[in-house]
Amino acid sequence: MGELAGRTALVTGASRGIGRAIARRLAQEGALVAVHYGRNEAAARQTLELIAEEGGRAFAVGAELGVPGDVEALYAGLEEGLAARGREPDLDILVNNAGISGPARIHEVTPELFDRLFAVNTRSPFFLVQRGLRHLRDGGRIVTVSSAATRVAYPESVAYAMAKGALNTFTLALAKELGPRGITVNAVSPGFVETDMNARKRTTAQATAVLAALSVFDRIGRPADIADVVAFLASDASRWITGQCLDASGGSHL
Repeated sequence: MGELAGRTALVTGASRGIGRAIARRLAQEGALVAVHYGRNEAAARQTLELIAEEGGRAFAVGAELGVPGDVEALYAGLEEGLAARGREPDLDILVNNAGISGPARIHEVTPELFDRLFAVNTRSPFFLVQRGLRHLRDGGRIVTVSSAATRVAYPESVAYAMAKGALNTFTLALAKELGPRGITVNAVSPGFVETDMNARKRTTAQATAVLAALSVFDRIGRPADIADVVAFLASDASRWITGQCLDASGGSHL
């Protein structure tokens, strides 16, 4: 049996990229995983197929984030999916991974882009946790995917970095708030990872080499690199770690 056997996990934005890798990793450890997606149902089904091929268990939950009613829609789908599998509407692990990027310098940021970035990257995780606390069991785990852009100057996407930085502050406050329940709350900060989100930055071999050189390992991160860190934070092995933002950038910008 895996480290997470018998536990239930919700991973937002799990249809592709880092979220898909996290969902697969948690399922490999025995968790029943709710694979959340926004619009790309086909990609979510591919995630489910991969998990099934690996002997894991998962189901999809569709709900667009950053729009009115998003939190209630997501949890309604979660409860329905768990009920269909004879499970109580309880969670052991909540992974806030869903996010959008906004490559724009300050003079390019419109009010609409600013509001959208904060709605999806900051507001949704906040209220997903708030609503989810009635489901999260004592001793549970909350893991939020932040960004290494919060610890360096990143003018190329200033509003995105601001939105992710708010999650780090949220992690600190929430860890103290939920400590009495034995719930750990941590964040993970990836650097550049090979996902669709930054594919525009890797259109040539030269551009890819520049990004790889940011890491002391001279390579771009892989989704599995982040998923392994999240799996650790979701496990009992991390029981004495809370309120932390773990840098998972491969030593970028050291």
